[in-house]
Amino acid sequence: MQNISPRDLLVYLRDSQTQPLLLDVREPWEFETCHITGSTLIPMRDIQQAAAQLDKNRDTVVICHHGIRSRHVAYYLEQNGFTNVINLEGGVERWAQDVDPGMKRY
Repeated sequence: MQNISPRDLLVYLRDSQTQPLLLDVREPWEFETCHITGSTLIPMRDIQQAAAQLDKNRDTVVICHHGIRSRHVAYYLEQNGFTNVINLEGGVERWAQDVDPGMKRY
C-alpha cells in the first residue's frame, strides 16, 4: 500500500489526467461535518459489500479522520485484488491542517 501526504494529494488531484476515487470510510455524521470535495462516502463497515462495485484498477485514495481506519481499509482492498490503493496520511484532520485550514474540524 502506498501512502500520500495531503499536500502531495492536492498536487496529484490538480495535475492528474484521471481523477482517483476518493474513498471516505468514516461514518456519515463525520462526512457531513467535513470532507474533501469529490469524495465518495462508503463507511468502513460497508466496505465488504461495496468493494464488488468498485473498479479494482482505478487509483483509490482511502480517507478517514486520522489515517488509521483508512489504512485498515486500504490493506483489505489490496488483499482483495485492488492494485492502486493509496492511504491518506493523517486523514482529513491533516488535510485541514496542511491544505484547507478553513475546513470544519472535529
